[in-house]
Amino acid sequence: MMLGKVIGSITATIRHPFFNGQRMLSVELLDAHGKTLNDYVVAIDTVDAGPGDHVLLVDEGNSARQIIADKDAPLRTVIVGIVDAVETMPC
Repeated sequence: MMLGKVIGSITATIRHPFFNGQRMLSVELLDAHGKTLNDYVVAIDTVDAGPGDHVLLVDEGNSARQIIADKDAPLRTVIVGIVDAVETMPC
């Protein structure tokens, strides 16, 4: 699982039929302290996240397809939660 911040939405007029009705968001990846990793992913939104929301991501195709309940879905990353707070433990 990964942490991220929603930075925008994706609109595609030509797409695989699976994506019809699916909301795609651009998510900037974050470390455990909320700092940007200077990378992003495109993810399917399953929790109604919006711009600026910190989110929890699953970034593995088989797990993502199980969450969507479609074994043939052409996707890799799914937003599975909106993060309220992150507490890091001292090492």
